[in-house]
Amino acid sequence: MEKNLFIGVDVGGTKVAAGLVNDEGEIGSHLRVPMIANGSASDGLGAVLSAISELLGEGTRVRGIGVCSPGPLDPAAGIILNPPNLPCWRNFPLTDALRKAYAFLTANGVPVKVDNDANAAALAETRWGAARGYNNVFYATIGTGIGTGIVMHGKIYHGRTGSAGEGGHVSIDYRGPICGCGKPGCIEVLASGSAIARRAREKVASGRESLILELAGEKLPAVTGEVVGKAYAAGDALAREVLTESADMLALWLSNMIDLLDPEVIVIGGGAAALYGPFFGRLQERVPKLTVNPRAREVPIVAARYGADAGIAGGAALCT
Repeated sequence: MEKNLFIGVDVGGTKVAAGLVNDEGEIGSHLRVPMIANGSASDGLGAVLSAISELLGEGTRVRGIGVCSPGPLDPAAGIILNPPNLPCWRNFPLTDALRKAYAFLTANGVPVKVDNDANAAALAETRWGAARGYNNVFYATIGTGIGTGIVMHGKIYHGRTGSAGEGGHVSIDYRGPICGCGKPGCIEVLASGSAIARRAREKVASGRESLILELAGEKLPAVTGEVVGKAYAAGDALAREVLTESADMLALWLSNMIDLLDPEVIVIGGGAAALYGPFFGRLQERVPKLTVNPRAREVPIVAARYGADAGIAGGAALCT
């Protein structure tokens, strides 16, 4: 039996990734085109249209087109508001523009959906990924920053204005370092890939011995989260210290999310998630001890199914 196909589109500051996704979450044909983030609104739209049109090809039938984009945005209205990494779009009605461009599809009931990338990825993990079978999911994507998505009763929780789910900007230390958002002690500034790299550089600069500097070519600015991970894999004590501290801060934050949301499962994805892979057991042990939820130990903490293609899967999931 032929499977339904959806187009998932992941818009970033430098590229547009798009793919055909079936109703089991399997990604087939996919492609990337450059995103013209600093051009006009029509330039940015043109990049998205070129990716979608190439996938439609000759006679490809799809059941929906879903686009995930950096926020802030209004998912109900389909308007991209003011994303720092997409200056080409300010109060841009992306959903309406796509419906107009593909009127031959939308006239036949094919939906066009827009949401932020973390929300969409959370839904993909719920539909088809590591959270399949659960209805209440907390998803965190850890990379340069930390994004989150909340799924309640099988649907994305958007809040009153569509801005809910900014869990990366929940503070765990009011005296902590200032986050890019302006608040002190956000988990993003403490446990993201960038935060791990910064903490490692600070410790190395203080004179501590470590493989980290050697792996960075003896250049302190070249110390990244990936370098810390390689040093840890080689048995470096300082790298272990940095990652253990980061995991413990992540544990405190996750315990707060359990107290607030009482999810059935926690899913961790993103480019820096691999750094925490060896510490999932530690997270699973520590998180329940930091909550008031007597059944917190029942909440599994699992790695996401989708890696670099989370945005493509997420875009498609918006249409299911």
